[in-house]
Amino acid sequence: MLLSLMRKHAKSYLIKVLIAIIAIVFVFYFGYSFRSEKGSKVAIVNGELISGVEYRKAYRDMVEALQRQYGNLWSENLIEVFDLKNRALQQLIDEKLLSHEAQRIGLGVTEDEIQAEIMSYPAFQFQGRFDERRYRAVLNQNRMAPEDFENTIRQVLLKDKISQFLTAFLPSTDQELRKYYSFQNREAKIQFVTLAPQSYIDSVAFEPSRVEAYFEEHREDYRIPDQIRARYVEIDPVEFLDQIEVSAEEIGAYYEDNLDRYRVKKEIKARHILFKVEKDATGEAVEAVEAKARDVLEKARKGEDFEELARTYSEGPLREEGGDLGFFSSGQMVGPFEEAAFQMKPGEISDLVRTRFGFHIIKVEEVREARTRPLAEVREEIEEALRNLTAADRAHEKALTLMDQMPYDVNLETYAQDHDVACHQTEYFSREEDIPRLVGNDKLREVIFSLEPGAVSDVLEFNNRFYLFQVVDKKPPHLPDLEEVFDRVQEDLTLHLARESARSAAEDLLEQLRNGGDWEDRIRKAGLTPKTSDFFKRGDPIEAIGRAPGLQEAVFTLHDGAPYPEQVFEDDSGYHVVRWEASRGIDEEAFQQEKPEVRRAVRNVKHRILFDAWMEDLREKAEVERLMPL
Repeated sequence: MLLSLMRKHAKSYLIKVLIAIIAIVFVFYFGYSFRSEKGSKVAIVNGELISGVEYRKAYRDMVEALQRQYGNLWSENLIEVFDLKNRALQQLIDEKLLSHEAQRIGLGVTEDEIQAEIMSYPAFQFQGRFDERRYRAVLNQNRMAPEDFENTIRQVLLKDKISQFLTAFLPSTDQELRKYYSFQNREAKIQFVTLAPQSYIDSVAFEPSRVEAYFEEHREDYRIPDQIRARYVEIDPVEFLDQIEVSAEEIGAYYEDNLDRYRVKKEIKARHILFKVEKDATGEAVEAVEAKARDVLEKARKGEDFEELARTYSEGPLREEGGDLGFFSSGQMVGPFEEAAFQMKPGEISDLVRTRFGFHIIKVEEVREARTRPLAEVREEIEEALRNLTAADRAHEKALTLMDQMPYDVNLETYAQDHDVACHQTEYFSREEDIPRLVGNDKLREVIFSLEPGAVSDVLEFNNRFYLFQVVDKKPPHLPDLEEVFDRVQEDLTLHLARESARSAAEDLLEQLRNGGDWEDRIRKAGLTPKTSDFFKRGDPIEAIGRAPGLQEAVFTLHDGAPYPEQVFEDDSGYHVVRWEASRGIDEEAFQQEKPEVRRAVRNVKHRILFDAWMEDLREKAEVERLMPL
């Protein structure tokens, strides 16, 4: 009731008096503890104190970061879920260790270095120059004081200096760069067959006792995770729309305040004909594609129908539509294409334009100049936006009022009935299952699971609606009896035996092949249909297989003299028997062009590995004494 009263009269004299009284009570009753807490000692790291002030600030920063991440789904219970108190202290301990070691080896960060780093941040620049007003505005928006941000920059720079120091005597040789690049970019092609368990299911047979034995052997797999049953109240802004009227003055004011929303960038309508150039195409291949493109360009400039030319010659996905790109504005196309198109007039045909996709011929059909949409054009959408905003405000206010007036020990269902609000109740669900009727939000489930039975959540916003949740009951994880999961166990056993049959058949086939059997002959006799992959890199999924554990690594050890791996490979679809088809090395020209990026990548990997190991060593050797419970 008190909070509801305060919201309704936030600017009144009564509330100012109440706030003054509360402030006086806090000063007299809690002043001493506040002052003493400033001098509290949280921990000592190698003889250096971590004070209560430092700890509370680090903790508060973590909480605020998580609040921004969770937004309207934030709940204080998440503090314990994410162990923020201990994480904040560990962060401070690491900072102390970092600082101590930096001092020991003579490293530091100057004010000039901090200033230079901040001034180079793109977010703080306007027209290519540092803008202090923008700097302070960005920090204020993120509720961060300049001195706090500067201290963060100091820590980042110090960490970078230490990383560079650790790897200063570990330069990356050309051999290392080539080895790293080859590892990432060598390609292979395979043939393979898949033996699917489903093909063996009809032949599976077992005694009923086998189900019980299988269950006992795999009982832990059937452990039922912790579950909760909840009830909740949903306040939907749609319920308030019929009550809302928007005046012409409100529409006009909204239009003026949000004028940038109604500025429309220049748009053009164009068609194009694409002649693809493969990424690894030779110079001769590129010249051949360009010659073909110029022949078609000549036809277009002589007046042949551009749309028909696109249907005949284009290699792009819009070929059947005559290369029609529709209207587009700047920022939607690749750079060279966009640069050429936006310099053209309606009816003009471009010269050949080269992009990473190949050669394009562009024809601009229509141009819409940049403009600001007038109020008359956007009046209806503004009215709808204002009605939705007002409805959301009223729904939120109603949810807050229900929360404010709620007794401490409440049955949400009874309370909702008393206030003429619908209350829904779920069946039991786990952390991995969607909440019935509320599909697809992990954060919402995390908040609800953080509640104790009987506790009611804060007002939570999800999918533009507002909710109050109460946990009705919690079931701890438990191992079920066979009767509870009998059908599932029987189904799993059937599939298990089918997979064993598929595995055995795949391993027999591979053994025959490795012992000199002919690939085509053995595959034909097994009644299987082989597939051939495209060339793929070590980190790429293989079409029709995806990612079978160990497959990519094994393939890149194969060659013409040893085309078969030592094992079959398993994924959800079954067991794959693989035969090496071909390999190709790196593109030497591409390697030379990308060498600076490769050098940076190798250096970063070394930095990260060395720095992490170094920090772990510091933690193990440190003398850390925690002086108060968190």
